[in-house]
Amino acid sequence: MTFQELGLNEDILQALDYMNFTKATPIQEKAIPHILNNKDLIACAQTGTGKTGAFILPILQKIAALNSGKTSTLIIVPTRELATQIDTQIQGLSYFTGATSFCLYGGGKNGDLREHKQAFENGTDIVIATPGKLLSYLITKVFDPSSIKHLILDEADRMLDMGFSDDIARILGFLPQDRQSLMFSATMPPKIRDFARKLLKNPEEISLSISKPSESIKQQVYLTFEEQKVPLLISLIEAREHYNSILIFSSTIKKVDVIVRELNKKGYKSEGISSSYEQAERESKLLDFANKTIRIVVATDVLSRGIDVKDINLVVNFDVPGNPEDYVHRIGRTARAATKGEAITFVNPDDMQKFSQIETLIERSLEKENVPESLGLGNSPEWNAKSRKPSFKGKKKFYKKKS
Repeated sequence: MTFQELGLNEDILQALDYMNFTKATPIQEKAIPHILNNKDLIACAQTGTGKTGAFILPILQKIAALNSGKTSTLIIVPTRELATQIDTQIQGLSYFTGATSFCLYGGGKNGDLREHKQAFENGTDIVIATPGKLLSYLITKVFDPSSIKHLILDEADRMLDMGFSDDIARILGFLPQDRQSLMFSATMPPKIRDFARKLLKNPEEISLSISKPSESIKQQVYLTFEEQKVPLLISLIEAREHYNSILIFSSTIKKVDVIVRELNKKGYKSEGISSSYEQAERESKLLDFANKTIRIVVATDVLSRGIDVKDINLVVNFDVPGNPEDYVHRIGRTARAATKGEAITFVNPDDMQKFSQIETLIERSLEKENVPESLGLGNSPEWNAKSRKPSFKGKKKFYKKKS
């Protein structure tokens, strides 16, 4: 279906044409009519399906019709990276409409209080904010939400996983009851449905099944013990000297720092990105990664969604993600735009059950490889998806650093 068939106005159609967008994605085709008809909506669609456009396009049209000169739309997101990405997309899509947006998040160089107050006083049409910073401005009355007509929660599942449920509940208490509320989530667990019932009024529901990983992604799995992971990672990178863009995901901030330190000691220049870094530093590293001046980035799941870096050759899951859907999001960073890519996952004994759930989700059993004997790291654990207890092939050998 074309955007013109969806009933979007000429200014928005002109912006879409300028950006070479002609046909709506499935989530856009289903969501835009409901939003234009002022319906509350809960929509399940994974990253990369065009869901940002699904709510931005109709909201821009509604803002143009409203022409209130006040902040009418509030978009709440879990991370600063996603906030800035949405802000960039709004700037492109609103070029011919004159709508304005402002990005608000904690930490980093996001302007000072005076600049924020000025933006609110000037009547910014759309505010994109992370929960913590937004709540602080509501409590201190820096931001007046009384003119809000549209509330959008993007990546709601991620916000609940990050512990923002209480903050969001308090934020809702500051907002007008007479509003349109939209919730977008990559997954739809019971906690999201419970949350939606508190937020939405007689919502329409859209649920697009999560896409399977692209066939262009070569997926590999190594059975490893924890102490084998770093030397195995280094050996895999050594064998891929022609790769100029490698993204490594780890489960904790502490591990990110360890992996970066070990890679740099071996001469592989790498940088870490996690919530422990200032926003300006994170943005600078991400820009350098996108421009290929940084070859290797090690990150927590802060980068599994909401980034668009082209031509990533390899994604490594140093740790198995906690949610099966996050595996799809992580490895989906490679093989984008009809290119080929590679995804490697390290699975230790405690993570075998979780990886089995991933295989159920993607409807595919992946071949499990052992740590190469040539590395001298000892035997690999034996695959056992039903038990969380370590299982060995013969006598376990522990990796010892060479002096």
